[in-house]
Amino acid sequence: MSDDCCSRKGDTIAQLGRKADQRRVLLIVMAINFVMFVAEFGGGLIAQSSALMADSVDMLGDAVVYAISLYALTRGPRWEAGAALAKGGIILAFGVAVLFEIANKIVNGVPPSSTLMLVFGGIALVANLSCLALLWQFRSENVNMSSTFECSRNDVASNIGVLIAAGLVAFTDTAWPDIVVGGVIALIFLRSAWRVLAEAIPAWRDARPVSPDVLR
Repeated sequence: MSDDCCSRKGDTIAQLGRKADQRRVLLIVMAINFVMFVAEFGGGLIAQSSALMADSVDMLGDAVVYAISLYALTRGPRWEAGAALAKGGIILAFGVAVLFEIANKIVNGVPPSSTLMLVFGGIALVANLSCLALLWQFRSENVNMSSTFECSRNDVASNIGVLIAAGLVAFTDTAWPDIVVGGVIALIFLRSAWRVLAEAIPAWRDARPVSPDVLR
């Protein structure tokens, strides 16, 4: 009886330690994304790059996503599923926003600065690869961390797209590579939103509300 009690207590302590590790990692990647949003969005404005600005807005969205993940982390499966639902909605909203930005660029766009796209896109890629490495060990922990990892993986793909667009803009001296890559980023957002929501909605339905007494 005593051994069984100690075993359960050890499992609880291990689980709490795991949550603490998740919280620390989420705080780090949240800070990275906030800083990179400011830097990359400013670079996108100066470079007049739709792809770079879209990628930076994604950084902001991810920072918000990580904040939601932190809030839900110790509040049980239902809160975690709810956080994943919110993240899916955020990803979907940014996908639609990028489509509007692309339409505006088609009508009024001019070739962006390929040099600035390469510089800021490269910095963003390094930052997002660091975030992906930090989140890797938690990618299958629960629906909350799984959807967070999905967001970070999308960022890496977007960064690579921005760098490809920069090279093509320099080669063609037109805005079309920037527009095309912006469209691909939008499709990535929409596909990711579908995947996150498809996983989060059943988890939300299956999870029972947790009593406040249980969380104390």
